[in-house]
Amino acid sequence: MSLPTLFQGRLRIPAIAAPMFLVSGPELVIATCTAGVAGSFPALNARPSSQFDMWLGQIGDALDADAAPYGVNLILHASNVRLADDLALCVSHKVPFVITSLGHPGKVVEAVHGYGGLVLADVIHATHARKVAAAGVDGIIAIASGAGGHAGSQSAFSLIREIREFWDGLLILGGAISDGAGIRAAETLGADLAYLGTRFIATQESRAQPDYKRMVVDSNAADIVYTDVISGANANFLMPSLAAAGYSRDTLHPAAGKAVLKDLAEEAKAWRDTWSAGHGVATIHDVPPTGELVARLGREYEAACALPPSPALRR
Repeated sequence: MSLPTLFQGRLRIPAIAAPMFLVSGPELVIATCTAGVAGSFPALNARPSSQFDMWLGQIGDALDADAAPYGVNLILHASNVRLADDLALCVSHKVPFVITSLGHPGKVVEAVHGYGGLVLADVIHATHARKVAAAGVDGIIAIASGAGGHAGSQSAFSLIREIREFWDGLLILGGAISDGAGIRAAETLGADLAYLGTRFIATQESRAQPDYKRMVVDSNAADIVYTDVISGANANFLMPSLAAAGYSRDTLHPAAGKAVLKDLAEEAKAWRDTWSAGHGVATIHDVPPTGELVARLGREYEAACALPPSPALRR
């Protein structure tokens, strides 16, 4: 395992703030990167593409060489009619790393490698990990059970170890990581970086609605429901927001939506009113500035790294 040069010496803690639909914007990206965590956002959060171009310029102007790198998430599914234009803008702005979702990353790899950027592909199982590895990606993001947004159902312990058996490159683990101890645990399991989404919803720079942030703080793991009803792909949502939208817990479960991906415009409307989060809500209790949160995560991470051996061990 070796960390790509892009990340070496530029992170306060070994973590990426995950791109969150309708939540991550230039404010959060700039704040995370300045504080020492790699930031990212979905291209589709900037509507239309002309705004995406403006956001990339804003982020590029705000970050100096000492800041953590930033990345953009591209949805590769055929329903994303903006993909070609958004990829072209990533190339034009030389986005340091691009995260791909829901599709084969081959064309993105070719375009991004053309200017020296990195491509990271998110996966929820080892079969998909093997496919993106064969496509030439630079890193694999393993999205385990309990993650916010589109997530898998496989345990982080199992998923990360299974992928590490055949993948020696950059490996990132996501799924219910909300503190420094979780970041250290991800490293222990074999990940190079941790992937935190839900924890950054509840920050002052997040674009989430105030009620959304409050719901993250007030909820626990029992309030998270895993269903494909909202977008056609299984994702974790906050049950209080689903109930407010008229859904019943009894009708929300994996495959209830027949696993048919919805049009992106329809999905955006649904995600505006039904809010996603992961099991990490269990330990989220405030809405701090991002810089303050990263400093806290750093202290927690350092404390976890310094833990003494268990007294249960035989000497």
